[in-house]
Amino acid sequence: MRKVELIKGIQSSVLGFGCAPILGSVDAKSARMAVELALDSGINHFDLARSYGYGEAEKFVGKLLKPHRSEVVIATKFGIKANWKAQILAPAKPFMRAVMDRIKINKSFVSSPKENVGAKYADNFFDRIPLTAFEMQKSVEQSLRQLNCDYIDYLFIHEPLQKILFIDELLEMAQKLKSDGRIRAFGLAYMRTQESLHESYINQFDLLQFDNSPGAVGYAKSVNKRSLKSNVIFSPLRGGTSDLTAEEKLKTLTNEFPNSVILCSMYNQNHIMNNASLF
Repeated sequence: MRKVELIKGIQSSVLGFGCAPILGSVDAKSARMAVELALDSGINHFDLARSYGYGEAEKFVGKLLKPHRSEVVIATKFGIKANWKAQILAPAKPFMRAVMDRIKINKSFVSSPKENVGAKYADNFFDRIPLTAFEMQKSVEQSLRQLNCDYIDYLFIHEPLQKILFIDELLEMAQKLKSDGRIRAFGLAYMRTQESLHESYINQFDLLQFDNSPGAVGYAKSVNKRSLKSNVIFSPLRGGTSDLTAEEKLKTLTNEFPNSVILCSMYNQNHIMNNASLF
């Protein structure tokens, strides 16, 4: 699989593996199969966050990746974390998966305006933490313990909903964490609809992670601004034009953003192999 250097010296597969569903909507057995198949397919970029899996995904994925640590790229995020409700929820997750699977079968529900009800329900189990240097350092140490590794390749601020007030101290802390060997690069993960919030400091990050799909509102503008820069692109198949197949959307993104990683959440064996074969 083709590799890109988002940051000099860090080789990421063009196709990245999105870990958000792990131990949430995807159970441990399916997640383990998917991660192992992704590795076998040449995928080495894995995207995590403190909140994924209701706080359990980092530990789970870290264990699977530990034997391959020198060969993989691990990204994680801080700013959103699982709260005490998530710990109480843990024993009930298998039941909740079964319920949500039954809901997905009902196509009329999925296509209704209430299709995000699952995500809104999940929000009850997460808290946004203050974006300060202290919280950032604490979050990094927690992630390193959960991942059971010595360093994080990419640390992202996790989709802030407001302008970041203490950006200078965060950038200073990022530099310290780099000097200490705890992280290798610092980025901002955000929804493109909220990009205007971050205009005054967005170019001070090493790289950016944002949603994008060919034909989506503002897509042409994003190509003009970020085509040759270092990006991680998520939700590549969500929204955008309906005139392109999933394969065509992925190929379009890699052609128009040749120095970027395209994240896909893939937990179906055929999806993993088919997507990996494109690159």
